[in-house]
Amino acid sequence: MEIARIVWDLQKATVREVLEALPEGRDIDYKTVQTFLRRLEAKGYLTSKRNGRSLVYTAKIRPNQVIRETVKDFVGRLFDGETLPLVEHLIREQGLENDDIHQLRSMLNDLESDNTSK
Repeated sequence: MEIARIVWDLQKATVREVLEALPEGRDIDYKTVQTFLRRLEAKGYLTSKRNGRSLVYTAKIRPNQVIRETVKDFVGRLFDGETLPLVEHLIREQGLENDDIHQLRSMLNDLESDNTSK
């Protein structure tokens, strides 16, 4: 996903441009970046066009769609498709600040209101 985010941020990028955009100290070589980009293209997240000797990659779908699909797959694999155990795990393991708790409470109240009005 780190590689995909770089392409989304740059809007279009070659393997070399993605490699140069990686955070300093990230020990990934050219071939590895190239492999990740090809995999993202095979999954339908990116598309590429040849520009001289280089392939230029662009996003084929929006980040939110990729995040939605990735989270759905993650929840399916780790939590048997149940979201509440994931939320519980995140809260217990990562903790929440008071502001986060208030925001979560507000979101839950909104969801509850939406469900009772249906």
